[in-house]
Amino acid sequence: MPDYSQDRLKDFKPTKDFFIGIDSDGCAFPTMELKHKECFIPNIINEWDLQAISKYAREAAEWVNLYSKYRGVNRFPALLKVFELLEDRPEVKRSKVKLPDVTSLKKFVDSGVPLGNPSLKKAVEETGYPILKKALKWSMAVNASVAAMVRGAYPFPFVKEGLELISKKADVIVVSATPCEALEKEWEEHDLSKYVAIIAGQEMGNKTEHLKLASGGKYPEGHVLMVGDAPGDMKAARANKALFFPINPGQEESSWELGAKEGFNKFLDGAYAGDYEKSLIKIFDEILTDNPPWV
Repeated sequence: MPDYSQDRLKDFKPTKDFFIGIDSDGCAFPTMELKHKECFIPNIINEWDLQAISKYAREAAEWVNLYSKYRGVNRFPALLKVFELLEDRPEVKRSKVKLPDVTSLKKFVDSGVPLGNPSLKKAVEETGYPILKKALKWSMAVNASVAAMVRGAYPFPFVKEGLELISKKADVIVVSATPCEALEKEWEEHDLSKYVAIIAGQEMGNKTEHLKLASGGKYPEGHVLMVGDAPGDMKAARANKALFFPINPGQEESSWELGAKEGFNKFLDGAYAGDYEKSLIKIFDEILTDNPPWV
């Protein structure tokens, strides 16, 4: 079986002077819209019996996962946020749909374990809670839909050029909330895995943990960079005192072009921190919203 343990990150030893973590969905690959609109959301509606309020479930799930500050969050906290939003909508309250009591799922999410199917399966075996069983069934259905649907999603232009540039001077790993198997399939399908040392997905912890375990205390200050398209990516970077290069949602190609032609070289030359990084983050921070449009 593949080794998806955190030991791979803990045992990682630097081979270069710099370290760069890169998110995958919506950052390197144009798969966020595809996965959520065609895989996650149909399975939310089907597995959680939300057919009668599918319009509102879709609106909530799209906003949470694609257009809000929650973009890029792990699937289980994202699902909880969707239910939270639905509970507050008058249209849902007037419907005959009974939303699930997700208390046990909240406890799982807050438990500190890696938020992936293996941990959830273990929780199901230990507790037998019906909501956890349903959450696992939904998550497995999502993975099956992704495996069947997601193919031929070529990386954004300038991703390969950027990886070729940074991999010469930096240790590069994938830092993602996506299951490892799906990540490996996508990075290998497009011949990008050769540029990265480790492909870290949800089974190996969250993004903050990925960066901490793989780079913490192993590189000089200012030599660690996170490349991502979501506020959670920046939060993971800041939690590890790392720099952040944003891939702006809706402006992915120009963001990668800027990285490949200017931004990454500034990082490798020690000229990235400060005003330059702040100017990029200012633009990034204005793209995603804090509140849903229907509020």
